[in-house]
Amino acid sequence: MLILSWPGKEMTVSTTIAAHISWIPDWAATVIIAMMPVAELRGALTIALAPAEVGGYGMAVPEAYFLAVIGNMIPVIPLLLFLGPVSDFLRRWKVWDVFFTWLFTRTQHKHNARFEKYGTLALTLFVAVPLPVTGAWTGCAAAFVFGIEFRHALLAIFTGVLIAGIVVTALTLTGIGIFELF
Repeated sequence: MLILSWPGKEMTVSTTIAAHISWIPDWAATVIIAMMPVAELRGALTIALAPAEVGGYGMAVPEAYFLAVIGNMIPVIPLLLFLGPVSDFLRRWKVWDVFFTWLFTRTQHKHNARFEKYGTLALTLFVAVPLPVTGAWTGCAAAFVFGIEFRHALLAIFTGVLIAGIVVTALTLTGIGIFELF
């Protein structure tokens, strides 16, 4: 998880976002954090499950999981539907054409063999791995670059988000349990 730091203070991106939207209810903040491309489900679940004493929301597991999954999936449909038209529109300008050409060439070069061999399963696993730059937003971009059909991409990304949610929940609860031992 990305950590922002300055003298005497360290905050994760999720806690920074949560601090800026502290005026809204915890459930809504969890959904909003999960919708953001930087934090996504990983950040939302962590902040939702963390105890209030350490700046979290102290939510029950089912509520936190459900809200984070819903929030992470909200941008997926518009992204899958509009990445193509938006990139086509932006490619009219040279700077965007160069950028998209570089991005698509790089992505296809690095991941083409896996996506060719495993298809939507590769997309599911890519989204499911809870590491930086592997989430629903990037999964939508990968689905677009590799031409995965909308319904297959949506199901693969949704399945990946569910799996990532289970992994992040388990890791967060383990961390909380270890923290409470001391």
